[in-house]
Amino acid sequence: MALRNIRGKGDPVLREKASYVRHITPRLYPLLDDMLETMLEAQGVGLAAPQVGISKRIIIARDEEKILELINPEIIAGEGKLTEIEGCLSVPGIYGEVPRSAKVKVEGLTREGKQLKIVAEGFFARVLQHEIDHLQGILFVDRATRFLTPEELQEKYGKDRE
Repeated sequence: MALRNIRGKGDPVLREKASYVRHITPRLYPLLDDMLETMLEAQGVGLAAPQVGISKRIIIARDEEKILELINPEIIAGEGKLTEIEGCLSVPGIYGEVPRSAKVKVEGLTREGKQLKIVAEGFFARVLQHEIDHLQGILFVDRATRFLTPEELQEKYGKDRE
């Protein structure tokens, strides 16, 4: 496994619509492993392949103890609305209020090519939506209704966020 560079806002790959993975083979495993290591090292909760410069429809997401790899993920249903604060490894230091579905149904493929259907609520639903947005070339800043000021960050987190 190897750490990959996380691409920042302004990198054109973050604005591309990622390509579908047509053939799932063991050649994808190093990318999946590298994405996981990169996400964990950066203390993130999700990472999309475009964030490491690969314009493919692949995401990694975690919720507490569970880590999920999804290839060609699609949101097939969403319900409810919830606005919460989001940040992004590709847009460090900026946090904003983003409305998202409170509950989503997502389909995708595992690294073994098996179909996977997930129902996620709350924070994990938000993570999945955020990462799947990356595959469409959408950043959270595009959906934010308001950005937090440095004073609000200080108050909420008790320290300056970089």
